[in-house]
Amino acid sequence: MPMHQRSRSAIIETAPLLSDPDPTMRSLASTEQSQLMSALSSHLSTTFPSLLIPPSSTCGHSAIIELKAGVGGDEAALFVSDLLRMYGRAAEANGWQVEVITKEDNESGRGTKNSVMEVKGEGAYDAFRWESGVHRVQRVPETERSGRVHTSTAAVVVLPLSQETPGSSSQQLYDIKDVKVEVMRARGAGGQHVNKTESAVRLTHVPTGITVSMQDERSQHRNRDKAFQVLSARLLDRKLQQETTDRRSVRRALVRGADRSEKVRTYNWAQGRVTDHRINFTINNLEAVLEGNGLGVITEALKRNHDAAAMEEVLEG
Repeated sequence: MPMHQRSRSAIIETAPLLSDPDPTMRSLASTEQSQLMSALSSHLSTTFPSLLIPPSSTCGHSAIIELKAGVGGDEAALFVSDLLRMYGRAAEANGWQVEVITKEDNESGRGTKNSVMEVKGEGAYDAFRWESGVHRVQRVPETERSGRVHTSTAAVVVLPLSQETPGSSSQQLYDIKDVKVEVMRARGAGGQHVNKTESAVRLTHVPTGITVSMQDERSQHRNRDKAFQVLSARLLDRKLQQETTDRRSVRRALVRGADRSEKVRTYNWAQGRVTDHRINFTINNLEAVLEGNGLGVITEALKRNHDAAAMEEVLEG
């Protein structure tokens, strides 16, 4: 039985006791009914409004997380490695499957220049969607002798992933005839060929100009499948972004708040804190966030803020 029904039944059951001839019994009944009414009111105010919010159209989607080092040289690349590990641990804690599709190490050998991670599991996209944007790290590099704090950045893009085969998208994301497929030899650092077969694949979606290259696998077939996965994710993300813009044209501030070009979060090593600037939310446990388990606290705060804005939008029509 739902909580509100249990509370209602308990209130009805205690009502006759309010007129009991025993003063002690009346007092106990009054106290219990007051507590039940308070619990029922709280439950209704938090649960029922959420029923008015349209369900997420991406609740069943997996996610693709793209990370790219920004300003800061080696420190930015090391930060990408930190974020990659954080998202991986957070995904595994939720029971989702994690696969690093592609990863390019920094030229110096320290950190990751860019990477693409696939997180498979229902609800993965809705959990990680809030990570899109510019993340900033403030810390003292190991090579900094003066102890000066450096600021570096990393760009994160989270894309929805639906399990489709190339050209069979149920959401009509693309026509296979509009995708230009090129094969070539995989290349390593400095541009040299790393194998003698044409295993690398590059896809170009002609109508949008979106390009995806994949060469991490030795098999051309595997690279092709992965490239189509990323292409589908980018096109689906483009579609959802357009729908969001169209639906919330009267709420420009909310749309700007989700703009990937904006700084969304700061990780401060010296103070041991993480601050999400979109909702001015700070958690003073940097280590827990980086280990993945603390990331959920920030995610829940962002979701509450999103739901509150969506509720306000519904009420205003």
